Amino acid sequence: MAKRFLSGNEAFAYGVRLARPQVISAYPITPQTIVVEKLSEFVEDGSLKAEFIHVESEHSALSCAMGAASVGARAFTATSSQGLLYMAECLPYAAGGRFPIVMMNANRSTALPWNIYGDQRDSVSQLDSGWIQAYAENAQEALDIALMSFYIAEHRKVSTPFMANLDGFVLTHTYEVADVPSQEQADEFLPPLQTENKMSLAAPKNLAFSAGPDSNTIFKYKEHLGILNAKSIIQEAEIRFEQIFGRHYTGLTESYQTEDADYILITLGSIAGLVREVVDQMRAGGKKVGLLRLRYLRPFPNEEIAAAVKNAKALAVLEKDISFGSEGTVYTNVNSALQKAALSIPNSNYIGGLGGKNISAEEIESIFYELTKQRSTVQFLGIGGEGSGN
Repeated sequence: MAKRFLSGNEAFAYGVRLARPQVISAYPITPQTIVVEKLSEFVEDGSLKAEFIHVESEHSALSCAMGAASVGARAFTATSSQGLLYMAECLPYAAGGRFPIVMMNANRSTALPWNIYGDQRDSVSQLDSGWIQAYAENAQEALDIALMSFYIAEHRKVSTPFMANLDGFVLTHTYEVADVPSQEQADEFLPPLQTENKMSLAAPKNLAFSAGPDSNTIFKYKEHLGILNAKSIIQEAEIRFEQIFGRHYTGLTESYQTEDADYILITLGSIAGLVREVVDQMRAGGKKVGLLRLRYLRPFPNEEIAAAVKNAKALAVLEKDISFGSEGTVYTNVNSALQKAALSIPNSNYIGGLGGKNISAEEIESIFYELTKQRSTVQFLGIGGEGSGN
């Protein structure tokens, strides 16, 4: 391994290079652009042998990747914000076609008002599109997810496209030291793509066909099972990853100081690093608080959430999205997990970071103090009033 000083975008690009994609379809959009720029440099200098196709739109970028995947090629693309929404028509096509495309999304606010800074409303709005969704905390995890995502997406039990999400600017443009594995290690970890789900003259088959009411549900159920199967394959990939690279990951979630915590904050993405620091400070002051980081939103970690919070007195979900007129979408999913586990725990929803607005350590600490009141509420950070209450 070699240590490099990389932004989150660059780290992800190095991870993609190690995966040896055969086709890269690229359309730049802030703050994703650096990923495809870096990959174009790798193709130009010969360190990555791939077809780099500069397309005319984000819709075309995913369409191109689907075309490549349909003939058995390992395909990668990237996008952000309005670009992801422009791709929205193609997302269920890729998922329904069971094409194991990997796409990096640089999380960014959606219009209007126009804004280039980071929140997670773009990717969270597409949770129902049939893609696996992962959320990185730092550059090292971004690089490692880039490599693992191909292993997971391409596994025969999964065969599902993978969306890896990096917080715009906060992670995509922030530099830190990351370990870059050797190509030999990466090749040991990730075998060449082998799939029967492709066009072939030797074994002709119909792909991307229509299915009427009599059989449509069967295909949708298989698509659903592919994402459910990803849970065990994520664990398999992480065990294999640790054996080769020595870095340990914890599946769909990461628990920090939750074992004896009275109050737990659930969140995702780069803000988890700051929450972890606040937990340490409050623990030093005798407060029994903890952090549960959601590493994946699809497949959703129902059992993991229930196990981590079952003894808590209260919990809160802090997220950078809002389902207008209701509550945060992550909060809705977490409450579903609690209901399935028959857990009745006071819980609150905090909406923050919209349009890149800073979330401070003081605000996170105040959330923990609010939890001691053990009441359920939905609040916008920085506004001062409740969005709704239960």
